[in-house]
Amino acid sequence: MRRILSLSGYDVTLGLPGEGDLVGLWGASPTAWRGERVAARQGAKLVRVEDAFLRSLRPGRDGDAPLGLLIDETGLHFDGRRPSDLETLLATNPLDDHALLQRAKAAIARLKAADLSKYNLHDPSLDPPPPGYVLVIDQTAGDASLLGGGRNDFLEMLTEARLNHPGARILLKTHPETRAGHRPGHFRADDPGELYDAPVSPHALLEGAIAVYTFSSQLGFEAILAGHRPHVFGQPFYSGWGLTEDLAHLPRRQRRLTPAQLFAGAMILAPRWYCPYRDRLCSLEEAIATLEAEARAWREDRAGWVATNIRLWKRRPLAGFLGRHRAIRYADPPAKAAALAERTGRRLLSWAGREVAGAVQVEDGFLRSRGLGAELIPPLSLTLDDLGIYYDPRSESRLERLINDSAALPEADRLRAEALVAALVAAGLTKYNLGGAAPSLPVGHRILVPGQVEDDASIRLGAGEVHTNRALIEAARAANPGARILYKPHPDVEAGLRPGAVPDAADLADAVLTNADPVALLGQVQEVWTITSTLGFEALLRDLPVTTLGQPFYAGWGLTRDLGAPLPRRTARPDLTALAHAALIAYPRYHDPVTNRPCPPEIALHRLANGTMPHPGPANRLLAKAQGALASRAHLWRR
Repeated sequence: MRRILSLSGYDVTLGLPGEGDLVGLWGASPTAWRGERVAARQGAKLVRVEDAFLRSLRPGRDGDAPLGLLIDETGLHFDGRRPSDLETLLATNPLDDHALLQRAKAAIARLKAADLSKYNLHDPSLDPPPPGYVLVIDQTAGDASLLGGGRNDFLEMLTEARLNHPGARILLKTHPETRAGHRPGHFRADDPGELYDAPVSPHALLEGAIAVYTFSSQLGFEAILAGHRPHVFGQPFYSGWGLTEDLAHLPRRQRRLTPAQLFAGAMILAPRWYCPYRDRLCSLEEAIATLEAEARAWREDRAGWVATNIRLWKRRPLAGFLGRHRAIRYADPPAKAAALAERTGRRLLSWAGREVAGAVQVEDGFLRSRGLGAELIPPLSLTLDDLGIYYDPRSESRLERLINDSAALPEADRLRAEALVAALVAAGLTKYNLGGAAPSLPVGHRILVPGQVEDDASIRLGAGEVHTNRALIEAARAANPGARILYKPHPDVEAGLRPGAVPDAADLADAVLTNADPVALLGQVQEVWTITSTLGFEALLRDLPVTTLGQPFYAGWGLTRDLGAPLPRRTARPDLTALAHAALIAYPRYHDPVTNRPCPPEIALHRLANGTMPHPGPANRLLAKAQGALASRAHLWRR
């Protein structure tokens, strides 16, 4: 809170106020009277601070810091008895800028799609009650926004709801802090109605309601955004603008707003949003991205994981990704892990490539690191797939389903994906970001042929007749006799860590590009031929033609020329933006190594482009070499 205030221009200090100083108060807290008395005695003005309306994963009493603040030098947004900065903004700002209102509509849709509310310990997988109920919203007893209202006021609201909807099912929705045991509410189990405290999504509850009754809960604001006209018995910031049925009339509020205008004022213009990764103020959209990452991590990890087939060096970075809410437990062999998961109610996790029945498969994402996994560089992104894994075309993967469903991608998501791709290309980023030389290339039509690790799972599962680097070079040469074939060995193979070397590559290709920068090469070639390499995906992002001889995740959608076996499941015809959104935003999870918390892809990109990344030490290098030798020996045994 101090940092957000500082970035907003407020210098927070202790002591008596001097000339021109403000006395800061937290809302209308029980101790606010002390600050009010000091301000009156010293002739100072007040500034009141409250949480913004998109706060955090957990309530503040559980220790989560807010994503944003409302800083008000006039009053309090929830006290309609006197003006506030937010009320003045809603009453006087034109709120007619087309771009602003489009941002508001897009953000409303995004919050619903991501199932985000002020607090976010709800479970989107839970089904709400059958539709047709009246939703009566409880609040915590003694909350300042009630302006002294108590149980009798809530019973009056309940009576009004029953009279207006005779015979309807009445749901008495508890507050998250009541469910968590922090503060009591007003309704009791024997009140006429059904006390409802299941952690169901607020968006799902509002969708099934036929009417909504509230005193001053933020859920009333969200009800407006969901298309309701809630009955309001208090004086919250959202009442009096023609969007609610108000028990208390507010003569100052004469203006009539649309839901998008109300949202634009309350969520985009009024708050000071904070980016914890870059330590600066930010936009609402960036705050939403932060909370999306936090909520996704909690929803996927809260039950805990039992992990199997995880190498020792991977366990520490995996804990940063998946063990923040409950420590990961490791067990081998897989049968033992499966039994432990069933006994403890945890989810079963296995590193991809080793099939374990019923396990979620985990693998590196497509924007990974500065350095190789084989050199034990920890990843910034992981993919968790409960259907399959993206490089195994034998069955549907979660990524494949996302791409197949991409026709319904909202415009705001498309714009985000376009911006991410543009930033990635401008920063010259790829999966590993090794850098390297930009060699002089032979003149002519240049075809880049990226080599792969020949015992890699993507080759074993996704290659066809062409499944070796030698065969790939030969196929590219045979189909393009007049072109310049440029062979780039895989970095793991170059480093001697994995199999796939082609000793006579110089006799097969026009140039062998060792230690070359992939980004520099993509800027100097006319097309790419590959089996399943992710460099083919990176070439697509840079508008290069790509020919595939296997079945990588990006093939079969009409974006590549595919010489491998067709995949009838891939029926959609997405454009590049939709493919990029699925592969870079919707599918992976990202982890910020600086703050050690979940992050959006934009932050991972920022760290790779500008930040300080972990580097391996000598011990890592020795262990990587030993790992490569063992992998090669295992490969020979398999052959």
